[in-house]
Amino acid sequence: MSDSIAVIGSGFASLAAATTLAAAGEKVNVYEKNESAGGRARKFETNGFTFDMGPSWYWMPEVFEKYFNRFGKSVSDYYDLVRLSPSYRVYFGKGDFVDVPSNKKELFELFESIEKGSAQELDKFLTDAAYKYEVGVNKLVYKPSTSIMEFANAEVIGGALKLNLFSSIAKQIDKQFKNEKLRQILKFPVLFLGAKPENIPSLYSLMNYADLELGTWYPMGGMHKIVEGMVKLAEEKGVEFHYNSPVEKLCLTEKKVSGVQVKGQKIKSKAVIAGADYHHVDKNLLPENKRMYSEKYWDNRVLAPSSLLFYLGLNKRVTNLKHHNLFFDTDFAKHAEEIYDEPQWPSNPLFYVCVPSITDYTVAPEGCENLFVLMPIAPDLSDNEEMRERYFNILLNRLEDITGEQIKNHVTYKRSYCVEDFKSDYNSYKGNAYGLANTLTQTAFLKPKLQNRHLPNLFYTGQLTTPGPGVPPSLISGQVVADFMLNKKL
Repeated sequence: MSDSIAVIGSGFASLAAATTLAAAGEKVNVYEKNESAGGRARKFETNGFTFDMGPSWYWMPEVFEKYFNRFGKSVSDYYDLVRLSPSYRVYFGKGDFVDVPSNKKELFELFESIEKGSAQELDKFLTDAAYKYEVGVNKLVYKPSTSIMEFANAEVIGGALKLNLFSSIAKQIDKQFKNEKLRQILKFPVLFLGAKPENIPSLYSLMNYADLELGTWYPMGGMHKIVEGMVKLAEEKGVEFHYNSPVEKLCLTEKKVSGVQVKGQKIKSKAVIAGADYHHVDKNLLPENKRMYSEKYWDNRVLAPSSLLFYLGLNKRVTNLKHHNLFFDTDFAKHAEEIYDEPQWPSNPLFYVCVPSITDYTVAPEGCENLFVLMPIAPDLSDNEEMRERYFNILLNRLEDITGEQIKNHVTYKRSYCVEDFKSDYNSYKGNAYGLANTLTQTAFLKPKLQNRHLPNLFYTGQLTTPGPGVPPSLISGQVVADFMLNKKL
């Protein structure tokens, strides 16, 4: 295998990188520490339920379509995609909720009914967001971000003011909308970027365009269907997968990586792409003099949150929940402070509930419901079963009170997942769930670099490098690093 490229991990970024290289004629071997592909997007099945373990939102459908198209395929070749209507429900209190329409006319009517004049403001806001989406997603994020000079073109420089690179998304939203419910609906999408809205550049209103204009979608069968499609495509291109095969260290010559060590065996490779956790690879698979960054550097990064997750099987159907449900019935700012400013277990948390079985009967037995409950928390918190159980009761009591649904007495299956699981399953730095926050000082060329400065045939991909957290960015990240390698003709 000395002429092959080794890819560490099999998340979205790794799969995209492996397939892109294989399609260009390279021999590629993927080494995955777990028993199946997908990284955080794995699934598990039990008692007739199929649970997606991580990502549950399908946004930016054209990013997925563009990915499959580059190999002469289409999303529809691998899974069936449906648009959710309404896109999601936001609960602000007991019996107080808003269903966010997928229809634009209905969306404007909803905003106007809540705040007079807000439909016109929303139209302006989305027009601005559409421009940022076109520049940000279709142009900037496909750059390798190795240098500021990549962004020194007339469109970016001339449009810097229009892109609002140095103003926060919170400032823009608060200026245009006065109603607190509308503000929270518009600030919600940037939570996927891993920082407080006050610290996220206004450029990322492009996420609102993805949400409100492009819509919320669902691949029938579950989010893992994306992974299955990507693996099938990779295998069609000749990629070989090795499961239950954690990479123990990188083998080095004086100036290059010569291969990987798996289960004590040294496997020669002409290059390596690390799709595993960047910090883990840097600290645990390389000697100190070959590492990209110091421990102090990593400790000073602003990480996206971790999460406390519950996978629940119910022996009943629910009536007062939609596919996606956000619970904003408590202080948004206070919970954010307890994640980012003074890390601690939250005093009165916001949370999210996904019920895919409302859309997809295949993920739960007949007459049953599949629930995924997520509470964002600060990374690296002390995590134990007692704490998990405490918050299980807090969240389920709130869920029942706000929706009027009886849930706890109908739980027939329950599994929790938190900081320690992220660390053990994914070698996740401080148990983070989403990677590095997209703050201004951690955007584009200010992110950890995709090529090791000491070892020119070692590359990095995924949510801790370019372009950042989220499923579409990870999908893009793998293509970016593979194209970068191919251009260097390694």
